[in-house]
Amino acid sequence: MAAASEHTVLQFVAPSSTATATTSVLTARIHPLVIFNVCDCFVRRPDSAERVIGTLLGSILPDGTVDIRNSYAVPHNESSDQVAVDIDYHHNMLASHLKVNPKEIIVGWYSTGAGVNGGSALIHEFYAREVTNPIHLTVDTGFTNGEGTIKAFVSSNLSLGDRQLAAQFQEIPVDLRMVDAERVGFNVLKATSVDKLPNDLEGMELTMERLLTLINDVYKYVDSVVEGQTAPDNNIGRFIADAVASLPKLPPQVFDDLVNDSLQDQLLLLYLSSITRTQLSLAEKLNTAAQML
Repeated sequence: MAAASEHTVLQFVAPSSTATATTSVLTARIHPLVIFNVCDCFVRRPDSAERVIGTLLGSILPDGTVDIRNSYAVPHNESSDQVAVDIDYHHNMLASHLKVNPKEIIVGWYSTGAGVNGGSALIHEFYAREVTNPIHLTVDTGFTNGEGTIKAFVSSNLSLGDRQLAAQFQEIPVDLRMVDAERVGFNVLKATSVDKLPNDLEGMELTMERLLTLINDVYKYVDSVVEGQTAPDNNIGRFIADAVASLPKLPPQVFDDLVNDSLQDQLLLLYLSSITRTQLSLAEKLNTAAQML
């Protein structure tokens, strides 16, 4: 795909607080796997590329929220006056993903950088032909503000009569959903520098420390309510009762054995997923090399 910029004028982003009520997308819900994929593609980009772009996959929830669960990079070249996207590669990758998970659809595209630029309107125009009202996700891998800022936008056309004047990008709220174990890796990516990457056991240790802190907070709250220092809250009481009721009533040794067995299963899954990622990465590199040849 190639398009000249003289036909499209880019109006830079309006804050989410000024987004119009006609914006059909309320929130972009992003799973951590998408952010990890974007960062991985940016690290492995060609030396001549300033940024990477790719396709976002997911689903549209009944309330209008876009649930972004997966992504893949798309080769492209861009200059000051035109953008070229490898459409064949995009369609081949989409067909491969649909074979694995046919319920996922195209919901938008991503790019690395601090925000939108002149080429973003041209690329967004291409994805607007693939899906209605696509999401544009930006990940600041350059740490412009000291951390990897993540933003999401939707585009609307500004027209004068029958003539289209500009493409206006409006920022929408981003809901980054992750569990504590995933947050460990995400915090590492957000930092500009780290002493070392935590391994699986260190990540689990941080998660267990966080769990112990939450349990201590519950103990303090219950003691405070019993002693009359804090007014009781029925909603909090029900949550605590549900949490206690979810624990199995087993002898300590049996419970320890179940936890150890579950831990071994989790470690096995991590090992298998690591092998799968390696095979997919190798297959992607071979496929990219074959496309270039």
